[in-house]
Amino acid sequence: MQELIQKINQLLNKPVLTPGEPEGALKAKMAAHINDLILHDFPSLVQLLYRIDIDESALRQLLQQNREADAGLLIAEMIIQREKQKAASRRLFKQNKTDENEEKF
Repeated sequence: MQELIQKINQLLNKPVLTPGEPEGALKAKMAAHINDLILHDFPSLVQLLYRIDIDESALRQLLQQNREADAGLLIAEMIIQREKQKAASRRLFKQNKTDENEEKF
């Protein structure tokens, strides 16, 4: 979780999240920041979502299906899930690379 918090703070270009907080509090802080971007700096939000590699069609569908929900919370959840996927992929790749190196000797 610490790695996830650092990565998200880095992506947001400011320390929005504090290590040691429950995931719900982290999500709420992210949602507030995202809602601020929606209202005041939408191009930065679009750029952020592109850098994180959030699927645009999946995001549109999620927002359309949940019109009454807080868009910031929905987007924050997508960001968290995407960053968790990328971290798991990096761990798997690192493990596979280590396994390959061990077999060469």
